[in-house]
Amino acid sequence: MPASLNARSERWPIAGAFVIARGAKTEAEVVVAEVSDGAFAGRGEAVPYARYGESVQGVLAQLQSVTAQIAEGADRAALQDLLPPGAARNALDCALWDLEAKRAGVRAWRLAGRERLDPVKTCLTISLGEPQAMAEQARAVARWPMLKLKIGGPDDVNAVAAVREAAPRTRLIVDANEALTFEDLVRLAPDFARLQVKLLEQPLAVGQDAELEGWNSPVPLCADESLHTRAELADCARRYSCVNIKLDKAGGLTEALALREAALAAGLEIMVGCMVSTSLGIAPALIPAQGAQFVDLDGGLLLARDRHPGLTYLGSLIEPPPVELWG
Repeated sequence: MPASLNARSERWPIAGAFVIARGAKTEAEVVVAEVSDGAFAGRGEAVPYARYGESVQGVLAQLQSVTAQIAEGADRAALQDLLPPGAARNALDCALWDLEAKRAGVRAWRLAGRERLDPVKTCLTISLGEPQAMAEQARAVARWPMLKLKIGGPDDVNAVAAVREAAPRTRLIVDANEALTFEDLVRLAPDFARLQVKLLEQPLAVGQDAELEGWNSPVPLCADESLHTRAELADCARRYSCVNIKLDKAGGLTEALALREAALAAGLEIMVGCMVSTSLGIAPALIPAQGAQFVDLDGGLLLARDRHPGLTYLGSLIEPPPVELWG
């Protein structure tokens, strides 16, 4: 059915600052795609990411380039060939899921083959900083079942140790965002194992992680920047035991669900992650997050304010999205 596509950018302030090895930011700049057929409208949100060569203007231009095809009735299947994986395709793919669900009068997870959507438990991110500053952040949320620590500084082991002391019972994920060398990794991994780190995410830069092949890491390793779609899965399966699926990398919920099934078939554990975004960007990711071993969908919790209506967070538990938000 023909439909019109509109896209816009929005800025949402972050509570404090979000700091990783690659830099810091104080706001989330997102792109929202809306597809309407006159009777129903669907929305999707994405976060352009400079690390992947994306910009807000570039993503808006990509969306503008397919307005004619959407007006002619292009659907999610056609979209996979119209745009490459990335933020633009994610925003539009999720908008088409939302529109299809509203037209059918069912929730989006039913379209994805699920009878229900269960609440999921998300970890909470601790930004990179001085060890004591990270420990203070962790102490305030020490009762969370899982925390994710950003590392990439000279005091990495001290930072993880300080957080472990501040939150002795929580499960810990450590995320290096490509900041380590292989030599760093070999040196640090035994200490991370001693500190009971459950998962070490993307230690090496993309293009350098072939060095992981054949190395027996004392801490399970997870691919993030190295994995976008099924195209990279075979390489990642030789180097990692877990993969982080993000809709912005995969180019939407459609590819994310296919990637999840392929990763499980390859014997990999699943993490479902997000960029810093509003609840609209997080809601579709709750579908592939069902049954995932690790969930990192705290993007909305990192904002100074969120979309209304947004997702309901009961501590670490994320409830299914209201239909007014998405799906």
